[in-house]
Amino acid sequence: MKLFITGIGTDVGKTVASAIVTQSLEADYWKPIQAGDLDNSDSHKIKKYVSNTKTVIHKNSYQLNTPASPHYSASIDKITIDIAEIIEPKTKNHLVIEGAGGILVPLNNSDCIVDLIKKDYKVILVSRHYLGSINHTLLSFEALKSRNIKIAGIIFSGDENKALETIILEKTGLNFIGRIENEPYFDENVIQFYADEFREKLLAL
Repeated sequence: MKLFITGIGTDVGKTVASAIVTQSLEADYWKPIQAGDLDNSDSHKIKKYVSNTKTVIHKNSYQLNTPASPHYSASIDKITIDIAEIIEPKTKNHLVIEGAGGILVPLNNSDCIVDLIKKDYKVILVSRHYLGSINHTLLSFEALKSRNIKIAGIIFSGDENKALETIILEKTGLNFIGRIENEPYFDENVIQFYADEFREKLLAL
């Protein structure tokens, strides 16, 4: 199974969600494009959060120096991202692929994050609770739907908000995988807790 983790925007909890899914399935992990924070990248965070011995963390296709939209970060590095050069790592294990920002974040003048989603990927959307997040979640859903990309499930991030979650689930019909609370911190033990909580839903995707 290949799971593509995307979010409704930046800083919504994709990396924590990716760590939970990776730990739950003892999957491999791959972040195709890392923009900025190269010394404390998302791959570094996954390595810190995941405690199983089976997971392999695959190398980024692009490592960009500036924490910004990949197209802009690449231009600062005087390169152009070529999605033909973003080659999925070979593995016999489950593979978790983490996007960057939201699905319409540009990679170059023609391609966006959504263009990295292949037909055999199962998409998990991460939605974080904040003012405006219903709109951002529904827009992300519609953008994927318009490209005939099915979302396998949704993970909510943040304190429970039944009114928000209910309207999103009713309007989209999405499969609810689980919620990641506003924990005071995340470490191997917290990630393992959620990995156990989400496993049954993830295996059913």
